[in-house]
This record gives sequence, structure tokens and C-alpha cells, in this order.
Amino acid sequence: MAVRAAVAGRADSGQRAGGRTPAVGDPAKVRNVVLVGPSGAGKTTLVEALLAHTGAIPRVGTVLDGTTVCDHDPAAVRQQRSVALSVAPVVHDGIKINLIDTPGYGDFVGELRAGLRAADAALFVVPAHEGREGAIDPTTVAQWEECAAVGMPRAVVVARCDHARADLDATIAACQDAFGGGVAPLYLPIRDGDRVGDLYALLSQTPAGQAPPGAEDARGELIEGIIEQSEDETLMERYLGGEDIDLATLIDDLETAVARGTFHPVIPVCAGAGLGLDALLEVLVGGFPSPLEHPLPGVSGVDGTAHPPLQADPDGPLAAEVVRTSADAYVGRVALVRVFSGTLRPDTTVHVSGHHLGEHPLGGHDAAIPEQRTTEPEDGHDVDERLAHVYSPLGATLQEVEACIAGDICALTKIGSAETGDTVSAADHPLLLSCWDLPDPLLPLAVVAHSRADEDALGRTLAKIVSADPALRLERSPETHQTVLWCMGEAHADVVLSRLRAGGAEVDTEPVRVPMRETIAKPARVTGRHVKQSGGHGQYAVCHVEFEPLPRGAGFEFVSKVVGGAVPTQYVPSVEKGIRAQMERGLTDAHHPVVDLRATLVDGKAHSVDSSDAAFQTAGALALREAAAACGTVLLEPLDEVTVRIPDEHLGTVLGDLSGRRGRVLGTDVAGPGRSLVRAEVPCTELVRYAVDVRAMTGGAATFTRRFARYEPAPGRTGEG
Repeated sequence: MAVRAAVAGRADSGQRAGGRTPAVGDPAKVRNVVLVGPSGAGKTTLVEALLAHTGAIPRVGTVLDGTTVCDHDPAAVRQQRSVALSVAPVVHDGIKINLIDTPGYGDFVGELRAGLRAADAALFVVPAHEGREGAIDPTTVAQWEECAAVGMPRAVVVARCDHARADLDATIAACQDAFGGGVAPLYLPIRDGDRVGDLYALLSQTPAGQAPPGAEDARGELIEGIIEQSEDETLMERYLGGEDIDLATLIDDLETAVARGTFHPVIPVCAGAGLGLDALLEVLVGGFPSPLEHPLPGVSGVDGTAHPPLQADPDGPLAAEVVRTSADAYVGRVALVRVFSGTLRPDTTVHVSGHHLGEHPLGGHDAAIPEQRTTEPEDGHDVDERLAHVYSPLGATLQEVEACIAGDICALTKIGSAETGDTVSAADHPLLLSCWDLPDPLLPLAVVAHSRADEDALGRTLAKIVSADPALRLERSPETHQTVLWCMGEAHADVVLSRLRAGGAEVDTEPVRVPMRETIAKPARVTGRHVKQSGGHGQYAVCHVEFEPLPRGAGFEFVSKVVGGAVPTQYVPSVEKGIRAQMERGLTDAHHPVVDLRATLVDGKAHSVDSSDAAFQTAGALALREAAAACGTVLLEPLDEVTVRIPDEHLGTVLGDLSGRRGRVLGTDVAGPGRSLVRAEVPCTELVRYAVDVRAMTGGAATFTRRFARYEPAPGRTGEG
């Protein structure tokens, strides 16, 4: 296998395909690799270096800047690329490797999850000076744990080994500390003064006579790590007994362990100088699994009927997924698609089906406040579309291909109904792939059209952005009269605003308003009297009502204790209807809805001619207003149950901050080695910026969730109606 050549000393002898990426006819000859790492680690530079090294582009820097389908400004393209997923294929030893470059900043987790969905293995890129900081970026560690949870094979590239502050030993140690067992280097750099001149292969001990300091110890640790993963239980005993283990045996066990996701080789790379690129390509080809070896997502019929598990079979039923959508000024809408089963061909009709995902009632809330379900979920869509062309994407460049088989990635244009996360299947055999998980967006951003002329543009652009970005949630509240976009963080919010404005919508932002509630402060018996005589048919309704507050969350109760027909039976529901209408309108100028109330109709008066349904509705409403005036109202604010997962060293800081937000800590639990889970109830008004603040106070190491708990009285907010 290919790793055999790399670890045996062929660190820089890769074959270059050159020119256009050929079509692939066998899933075994495809590798889908997502690049993961912090911003500034050098992921995009590494991709460009691999493309230039294999002849896919003439030189580094021309992936998107010089060979695009349209004449973009290079600076703008690079900025866009930093927050969006892109795919670039390279060919090595006859194997097509789809390199999936993802943003490094934690806000763009939607793009990362899309990359993980499309990939069969992950390449973590860490800068060689990272170890000097003492620890790996917390977001990168979280992404590693995410890949580990699903058993995704991983390798580590230590990039920028020629950096002035590079410290490979410290960086490898930091990776081993952060990522856990199974992380070991295959190569060490051979330095020529301050310059990295070559790589030393630890297993083959080549180039001979040029072992750098520490190579012997590193080789021993590498061999022991490989043997620990071997299925041959006698191997460790033989090795400890002094036997030299055959190199071919070690390589076979290494390849198996890498593909299984239990061993993670580290490859040092100097992308600018081209050093280590062949070694890396060999690992990607020989160690990482093909689509035939990677589990595929679940699938069902569009009506929910069961369907047999998918196989990466070009002749199987067509099942592909839109992992990203974007818009190009020249070619229109572009859908990036991973084909899991079957084959996509031009000039065919396909079925595009989307999950029944509508606007999230409270954006980032895991469980919405019942009264706040302000939008009905949009229906899922099932549409047939005609494909004209199928393309192989190279950054922003689209190269037309004859087909895209199971396991490969392609781009489709002018497929108007496709949204991120949609399934593309055969028109006569429509399917629906299972959803991929995303964390809830927890930073609200209230947007408003700058002028009336911008309102239509805002609506159109919002729809496009939300359909393309699964990490974005939209809330439209008739109560607060705001359009709120729930984002992953400040950087995500900035990008969303930029895209809105680029779409022709001038928008402003405003403070996010939290929906409040009211109730009466204490019991009261009042009279609602609506009597009007102005000539002709009059209006007459009198009702005596006892009001009393109920426990939080109890809702509204209406009871009738009228005797003797003082209020005719047909008008009793009218009193209730009037009270309910007034509860929705609120009792103060703020118009907060009224909740947790019991109204008991005890007496009243009616007129044989002038009483009516409308008159008793008005009397009921007046009764509630009289009760508010008599006993005052209590403002209720929503509380969320917040769960924060943090490293132990930040526990005190987070607890103090929650206390300062009027939070009530419910408990603290162990959440794994060196991590704690804090549960607290916090007023929603104190959580508007919490997604930003908790990231700042923990260096990005904290994650949190929130769900609605209940309403409670806001301190110092009791007043007369």
C-alpha cells in the first residue's frame, strides 16, 4: 500500500497527475479528507501546496485567485474562503483525494459539520509554533473529540515547520496531551541550521546517518504504539524480548490502525518548500479509508418508509446530499454534493427532497416557550429537477465531468430548489437521508430593513441565506415585532450581515427584546360594567368576577358560579372570551400577555334587549382591567435552564459570572477528565450576549446549551396597572 512507500523512506517521491482531474469509476480510488484546524494554522496554504505539487494548478495561490469561473477580487475571495467550505481534488498514485477545506473559527461550525459529513477521514492541521503556547486550541480539541465519537480516522499535520518560532517537539507533545493516545510522528525534520532540509523516516531510518536528536526514542515510541494496535497479540512480547519486527508487518499494522481510527500519525510539513508533501499524500492514500470502508448515513423513503442500508455502489440507488450551497454571479446557484450511492449523470431528472425544517420558534432554544410558537414550520419540499451538467469543483472553478459516482464529490448548478442538507435521488425512487446534527445557534441578532424600499430585498435575501446556512435560525415574533437571526457567534453574525447587504438589502441592527409576561399581584373581586344608551339599540352587560393569580405555568382557568340566570347561559362564554382577549393585549402600555390567572364569574346583570355577545365580551375585558387597577400587576421574565461544559480551571470564573447574571446554580457535575458541567437557571435578559461572553472568559473552551424553564417575577417590577 502507499503508506509502505512513505514510511520506508520515499518521503518526497510522489507522482504528479498534472492538469485536469480525471473522472473516477471506482469508489476504491477515492479518498475524501476534511482539513480541520484553527484559523491561521495553514490549511488553505497546505491545500494549495498539494494542488501545485501534484500539478493540478500551476503554482501556489491560483486555486481561487487565478482560475475562477468569474473574475473575483483576490482579497475578497480569500476572505470568503476563510468562512466557507471548499473542495479541491488532487491525484496521487492513481487515487483521487478530495481535500475539503473548512473554516478554522469556531463560529462556522456549520461549514465544519458539512465537511465532516462529506468526508471519510480528517486531517488536523496544527502550526509548529502551537506548542510554544502550551496547549492546542480548545476548538480544535473539541473537533477532535467530535471525530473520535464517530470513529473517524484522523492524522495530524504539523505545518509551518520552517516558522521562526517552530518547536516540533513541543507541538507534538501538546497534540499528545490534547488528543490522547495513538498520536505519534512518522517523521522528524532534519535541520540545516535554522532551515528544515529534509525529513527522517523513523521506521526505515532513512536517510541513513542523518538521524536528528531524539530519533531513537521517537522510533521506539512509534513502534510500541503500532504494536499496541496490532491484532497479533504476540507481537509486543516478541518486541520486548528483543526481536526486530519486520518492517512490512509494522507497516501493515500501521495502515490498519490508521484506517480503523485508533492510531494517528503525525507528519511535519513545510508547505512553501514542498517538504513532506509526498509523505502526507502517501498517508492519505494508503492509511485513510475509501468510501467503501466508511459507514454511510441512514436513509428512508420520502414518506418515512424503511429502506435498506446504503452501499457505496455506483450501480446502487441514487442517494446524494447537498452539503453546501452558494451563489455565483455568473453561473447562479451552486450546490456542492456528496454522492453516497449510485451515480449522478448530466441530462437526467433527479428528485430533490428536504427535511421538514422551518423557522425555529425561539432560534437557539432547545425547547420553545409554548406561547411563543410564532411561526408554523415550513413544509418539506419534494421537487423534480433536470440536471444539465455535473462538475468537479476545484475551489471556485468548475470542471465538467461525465458522471459522479458513489463516494465522490461534485457540484451542480442551476438547481434552484436545493438547500443545504437536501437529498438528491432518482426521480422514480425518491429517498431522504438522515439529518446531520448541528449545535443550536445561541447568539441573537435583531435586524430591520433600513428603509421601506429595503423590506422586499431583506425578505428575499433572508430566505436565501437561511436555506444555505444550516447553522442559522430565523425567528419572527409578532409579540416583539422583531426579525431575529440566531447565529453561532460574532464572526458568524458579521458574515450574515455582510451577505444580507451584498444581496441588496440595507439593514440595521437593534437590541434584542425578550418577550415578557404579566399577571395580577393578588386576588381581587371586581365589576366589569359596559352600559351605553345613545339612542336606538343600546349595550348592556354587567359581570362580577373574582380574579386570583395561579402558580407559574398553570395557565388560565375560567370558572362560572353564576346562579339564577343573573348572566344568561349564552353570555357566559362571552365573558371568558373577553377576558382572554384582554389577556393577549396585556394590562399595561408594554402590552405583555397575561398568564397564570383564574377568573371566576360569580354574578352579573343582563338586559332583555340591549345585552349581546359583544357587550359581555367588553364587560369581561373591563373586569380584568379593573382587577389590574385594584391590585396591581407583576412583570414576569422568562428563565432558561443553562448547561455549561468547561475545563475545571474556568469553573470559578463561570460560576461567578452566572451569579452576576442573577443565575441560580442547580449543580455541578464531572463531565470527563478535567471538565465540569454546570447547570443553572438564568433570566433570558441576561443571556442575550452569553455566547460571546462565555467564549471570551474561557478562551473558547466552553460550550453551553439553553432551554426554556419557566417564567418568574422580575425583581422590582411590580406596579399598579
